[in-house]
Amino acid sequence: MYILRMINLINVSMTYPNGTRGLTDITLRIRKGEFVFLVGPSGAGKSTLTKMLFQELKPSRGQILFNGKNIARLKPRAVPYLRRSIGVIFQDFKLLANKTVAENVAFALQVIEAPKRQIDKAVPQALNMVGLAKKTDVMPDQLSGGEQQRVAIARAIVNNPPLVIADEPTGNLDPDTSWEIVNLLLDINKGGTTVLMATHAKEIVDGVRKRVVALEKGKIARDEERGAYGYED
Repeated sequence: MYILRMINLINVSMTYPNGTRGLTDITLRIRKGEFVFLVGPSGAGKSTLTKMLFQELKPSRGQILFNGKNIARLKPRAVPYLRRSIGVIFQDFKLLANKTVAENVAFALQVIEAPKRQIDKAVPQALNMVGLAKKTDVMPDQLSGGEQQRVAIARAIVNNPPLVIADEPTGNLDPDTSWEIVNLLLDINKGGTTVLMATHAKEIVDGVRKRVVALEKGKIARDEERGAYGYED
């Protein structure tokens, strides 16, 4: 049976200009619709890998296939089009302080020049999904950390991307709020979106029991279905 591979890294290595090795000969396949935890000690290469997927970094060697297309050598003008297919969630939210909740989410569509009618429909739908339908006109500094992360998630999914990358999305949140955010990502995944979550949250990884890819010193140390965190940091 043919299984669609959304992401396929083939012999990917990354060396920074100062000579530091970020990744060494990584081969990794992620299927469409999977939920994958990316774990490992600080400096293991998690951020390097995720940044390569949305082309903030380019590999020194190897291929990165996204839906069958090699994105490792994309020309700069093509990168914004790739990013329309990827929603990214960061640890520090990266919300625009001078825009309301709704305006922050709408901005993701405005930068790709989506028509106003699409924006007017998609923004309320995304905010409703993350439980913030009643806070459209609130400014980010009036929200809790968990609510700010929910806005960031709404912004990431408002364009219905096939892939969501979450880089330490619970790193600044308390345990209860962290579980709320992870459950929201699991719900998004149930809708068919592929989710790749880099995390140090041992309790969450061990509790959810999804696929776990562990990096150590820039190499894949483990790749387990229904895996555990496996570290004490």
